[in-house]
Amino acid sequence: MEAATLSRIGLAGLAVMGQNLALNIAEKGFPISVYNRTTSKVDDTVHRANAEGGLPLFGHRSPQDFILSIQRPRSIVILVKAGRPVDQTIETLSTFMEPGDCLIDGGNEWYENTERRIEEASARGLLYLGMGVSGGEEGARNGPSLMPGGSFDAYQNIRDILEKAAAQVSDGPCVTYIGPGGSGNFVKMVHNGIEYGDMQLISEAYDVLKHVGGLSNQELAEIFEGWNRGELESFLIEITSDIFRVKDGFGEGDLVDKILDKTGMKGTGKWTVQQAAELSVASPTIAASLDCRYLSGLKEEREVASKAFSEFGLSEVLARPAVEKKKLIEDVRQALYASKICSYAQGMNLLRAKSIEKGWGLNLGELARIWKGGCIIRAVFLDRIKKAYERNLALPNLMVDPEFAREMVQRQAAWRRVVGLAIEAGISTPGMNASLAYFDSYRRGRLPANLVQAQRDLFGAHTYERIDRPGSYHTEWTKLARQNEAG
Repeated sequence: MEAATLSRIGLAGLAVMGQNLALNIAEKGFPISVYNRTTSKVDDTVHRANAEGGLPLFGHRSPQDFILSIQRPRSIVILVKAGRPVDQTIETLSTFMEPGDCLIDGGNEWYENTERRIEEASARGLLYLGMGVSGGEEGARNGPSLMPGGSFDAYQNIRDILEKAAAQVSDGPCVTYIGPGGSGNFVKMVHNGIEYGDMQLISEAYDVLKHVGGLSNQELAEIFEGWNRGELESFLIEITSDIFRVKDGFGEGDLVDKILDKTGMKGTGKWTVQQAAELSVASPTIAASLDCRYLSGLKEEREVASKAFSEFGLSEVLARPAVEKKKLIEDVRQALYASKICSYAQGMNLLRAKSIEKGWGLNLGELARIWKGGCIIRAVFLDRIKKAYERNLALPNLMVDPEFAREMVQRQAAWRRVVGLAIEAGISTPGMNASLAYFDSYRRGRLPANLVQAQRDLFGAHTYERIDRPGSYHTEWTKLARQNEAG
C-alpha cells in the first residue's frame, strides 16, 4: 500500500470502549484501522464512523490485512477482556508484526501480566504499553483520562494521538507517561480503588439524608446539584443528582428506588486492597467500600436477617434522631468532603509505596492532574491535590498538607455528628467511619499499639522497643505479674 493510504494507528477489540475510543481518535484527524474477531462489530464501527461525519476509520476482517494497513512503526491498541483474551489477541496480531512495532493494552489488566508481556514482546523485538483508560463509554468517545506505562519509545510514537484523544483541562491533556513496567495499569487500578471509596461515601451520604433527614429524591437531586457547584464538584456528584431525577419507566415512582441493592464489581477494588495489605499501607476507606460490595451481594441473607432481628423488636432503621434538616444537609456535606480526602490520601500513599518498591518514579501531582478530566473520579479538588504535591514532593500524607489539614480540622465536628447520628439511627456508614478512624489514628502521636506489642511479647516473645531508651526488650510478663500480685 502507498504510505499515504496507511492508517496512523490500529485498534483491535470493538466492544463499547474500543469502538468509542476508535471513533474519538478518528475524529481528531488520525486515520485508524480497526479489527474485531466478530466481523459484525467491524461493520457497526465503520457505519458509525460514516454516520458521524465520514471519519477516517477503516475496518478490516482479517488480522493480516489489519496489520498491513498501518504505517510503520505500527502502534496497535488492544481493548479486549483482561487475562487470557489479551494473550490470545497478542498472539494473533504479533504473527504479522515487525520489530519496532508496538502493542498497547488499554484494558483493566493486572500489572504483573503487563510486565510479563513487556518481556515477551521484547523477545520478539516489539514495544509494549499497558495503558489505563478511564471515563467509561462517554470518556472513550469524547476524551478519557489515559495512563500509559511501559516503553517510553512506544509512548513517544503515539504521544500526539493520545494528547489529542485525551480529555482536555486548563493545564493540558489528561495523559502523561506514567513510568516503566506495569505502572500504567497499577495507577489505573488504584484510581479504581479510590473510585470504590468515593461511590461508597456518596451512597452513605444519601442513606443518612434519606433515613435520618427524611429527604425525598427530588430534594436529594437539588442538594447534590448544589453540592456540585462547590468544593464537592465532581463527575460522581453530578451524575448522582441526575439519577435522583429519573422516573421509573415501568410504573410509579423513581427508578433509583426500584434498583436491586446488590453492587457488581470487576476486581480492581479487590486488587487495590490486596496490594495495600502487601505493602503495609493503611487503606481503610477503600477496604470498607469493598466489604460493602461483598455484603451487598448477600441480598437473600440480609433479608432473612432483617426478619430475624425484627422478631426481637429491632427495625431496619431505629428511631429517627431529631435533627434540623438544613443543619444535617450541611453536616453531611462536610463529612463527605473530609471522608473523600481520606480516600484520596490512602490511594496516593499506595501509589507512592509501590513506586518506591518498583523504582517507577511516579509523579503524584501529575497523576492528580490527569485525573482532573475524563475519568470517573474527576473532581475540582484534584487541582488542589496536584498543587499540594507540587508544594511538597515528599508530602507524607495528603491530610497534613496545610490547606487540607485546616479543612479537616474545620470539618471534623460535623463529621463526628453525622457518624454519631448514623449510629444512633442504626444506619451503617462504614466508609465515613473508616475515614474518621483513619484521621483520628493518623493525627495522634501515641496510639494503644503499646498494649498490642506487650501482648505479642507475652505470648510470642516478639520483643518491644521503649520510648525512653534504645534497643529491643523482652519481659516475662506473666511471671512478673504473679510476683507483683503476691508481693
